[in-house]
Amino acid sequence: MSVRRVVPDIPWPAMDESRAFYGLLGFEEVMNHGWVVALASPDNPTARITFSTGGKTTPVVPDMSLEVDDVDAAYAAMTAHGAEIVHPLQDEEWAVRRFVRDPNGRVVNIVGHR
Repeated sequence: MSVRRVVPDIPWPAMDESRAFYGLLGFEEVMNHGWVVALASPDNPTARITFSTGGKTTPVVPDMSLEVDDVDAAYAAMTAHGAEIVHPLQDEEWAVRRFVRDPNGRVVNIVGHR
């Protein structure tokens, strides 16, 4: 299993200001579901920031997202390790698969895209 990208997830009280601020660094909007917006560098799409007002299918808002090439293997490794699963493994309409809490108490959104 390999990690494809790591994305900070930031609560979104100032979306317009955030778009303008990160736009100064070249970030452009690449996803907008209304409650979650992603900005990425057009030169390096793995350089990405996500802003969210909350979870659509869970009350838990992640602190960070990790995109992996095999989310099922990641889930198996985390459950075998005894990691706290705070969102069940499932296919969401936007390809988010699950949440887990890391040893520091941070909620990590582990993502696999279909």
